Amino acid sequence: MNTDQYRVKSGQKVSLKDWATDDDGGYDKEESKILLDSLEAELAEWQERLYAEGKQALLIVLQARDAGGKDGTVKHVFGAFNPNGVQISNFKVPSEEELAHDFLWRIHAKAPRRGVIGVFNRSHYEDVLVTRVHSLIDDRTAKHRLEHIQNFEAMLIDGGTQIIKFYLHISPDEQKDRLQERLDDPNKHWKFSENDLAERAKWPQYTAAYEEALSTSTKDSPWYVIPADHKWFRDLLISRILLDRLKAMDSQYPAVEFDPKKIKIPKI
Repeated sequence: MNTDQYRVKSGQKVSLKDWATDDDGGYDKEESKILLDSLEAELAEWQERLYAEGKQALLIVLQARDAGGKDGTVKHVFGAFNPNGVQISNFKVPSEEELAHDFLWRIHAKAPRRGVIGVFNRSHYEDVLVTRVHSLIDDRTAKHRLEHIQNFEAMLIDGGTQIIKFYLHISPDEQKDRLQERLDDPNKHWKFSENDLAERAKWPQYTAAYEEALSTSTKDSPWYVIPADHKWFRDLLISRILLDRLKAMDSQYPAVEFDPKKIKIPKI
């Protein structure tokens, strides 16, 4: 699978209309499931290596519009990992305490420690997306915040944390279907908010804000635009990208200072 075609190149100006939302990579649903099952064992192994080594961390950023599939990705992709080595952080509307600090204060506190895979379900990018669309900050402030974000991510990388960022790219029609599904299924009513419709009405404004945010992609902190109309391909593609990155990190089990062959465990 050629995952590089979904990566935003460093310095590339993003126009989301150029990225398909319904791409399936040439796979069908059943084939994708078989491939995903085979990837899960490898993902688990390389996560264990990362955890055992304890020298590196991996931060995964998930961003999407409402009903874009962030929670589903967490469930179906990161479910392959040992929960002991995964930290999921959700960033909602800032509290009074958080607003009293700089916008990255609450984010830095949730950065994963070495040995851990951290997942940001929404992230520091919300502060240049929602705030911008709702005119809580102006263009100048947004530009400065994006610069601060790039510097913040560079600092994390210098400290041993690798970063991958995923934008789950869905179409307006797919979002409509998913929101309707939440209305039709009583078990999903809790997922629906009337505010979702107000945000949906701002689709063009969010598109412009996302395009600028995605254009900050770098070699060391890349954005991937993930076609997410097909949930099964979304999960397969993200899993493949994660496995490639974990393999590239090449975490090793730590050496021990004893000879296991010489140790005998006594009977009790």
